[in-house]
Amino acid sequence: MELKTKIHEVFQKHFGEPGTVYASAGRINLIGEHTDYNGGFVFPGAIDKVIMAEIAPNDTDKVRVYSIDIDDYAEFGLNEVDAPEASWARYIFGVCREILKRGGVVKGFDAVFAGNVPLGAGLSSSAALESCFAFALNDLFNDNQIDKFELARIGQSTEHNYCGVNCGIMDQFASVMGQKGKLMRLDCRSMEFEYYPFNPEGYELVLIDSRVKHELADSPYNKRRQSCERVAKRLGIETLRDATIEMLDSIRTDITAEDYFRAKFVIEEKDRVLAVCDALNAGDYETVGNKMYETHRGLSYDYEVSCEELDFLNDIAKECGVTGSRIMGGGFGGCTINLVKKELRDSFVDTAKKKFNEKYGHEPKVYPVVISDGAHKEE
Repeated sequence: MELKTKIHEVFQKHFGEPGTVYASAGRINLIGEHTDYNGGFVFPGAIDKVIMAEIAPNDTDKVRVYSIDIDDYAEFGLNEVDAPEASWARYIFGVCREILKRGGVVKGFDAVFAGNVPLGAGLSSSAALESCFAFALNDLFNDNQIDKFELARIGQSTEHNYCGVNCGIMDQFASVMGQKGKLMRLDCRSMEFEYYPFNPEGYELVLIDSRVKHELADSPYNKRRQSCERVAKRLGIETLRDATIEMLDSIRTDITAEDYFRAKFVIEEKDRVLAVCDALNAGDYETVGNKMYETHRGLSYDYEVSCEELDFLNDIAKECGVTGSRIMGGGFGGCTINLVKKELRDSFVDTAKKKFNEKYGHEPKVYPVVISDGAHKEE
């Protein structure tokens, strides 16, 4: 059943009168991983996989919300003490609180939501959820007075203050600001951004989802962030955006090997994003692909956020002649993103499924991806 129809039926069952339907997209990032919190560049785009919600004001001071995908219901007030227990509901509560903290208006509402953004695949379903509700509450209660960039910041602050993830701005930015057929280069320091047309003739973007997620005892994301911050401090700069490899090499003996390689990856990745921008302007997808492979190598060996299954998928891509392939997202599981010539797509997908299944006992999932619009009201 179409997502919108399913949500509408469940909304009527729970709450009666129809509401307004909003959606916001998951995202891919072509290149520029772990650079956002280092003041560098990222290169994301919104995709044709969304979180969608039907929402209606309910004339109370309570939020009542039902998640179709989790099959769970939550009800909470709008004061800080009203934080819900369920982790999924904290995303929505956090968005409400962050709007209120900024002087915006949020009143009680009913909502039902669901999505087709694959969970755990590194496509930022949480950012899509935050962006969907931030966009909706801006439209319903604030006459769209909050600008779109601030909506992205509201989602980011929700992660920081209510979900315990010290994330950068990229995921929410892409989810809110995405446009069909365009990628965006975001400067994570100045917050300036530029749209780049992405309609690669003869190529497709394909995600291969390993369907594994390695749970780690401590937060590897926060540990890597701390490494980068230590190196920047030692160099006397605010972020690694201003560092060069020469500067890093000059302090190599003063820092741990781990911190050195973390910083090395970030500095090189900053330069790769700019090289990909030039390549896209020139229609040079071979260079784009080469840079994607370089990023995977750096994420695997220097930043150490890959895993055996993702390295295996990357090797298969190389063997099949895929133009570019890399791990996408924070790491330790999830997807590879692959830029593949259309005539090679089917043989690559078949080979990846077969070899992966032989080695790990399950097939990876395959998601074709189209670059699409970000947060919007459904007509």
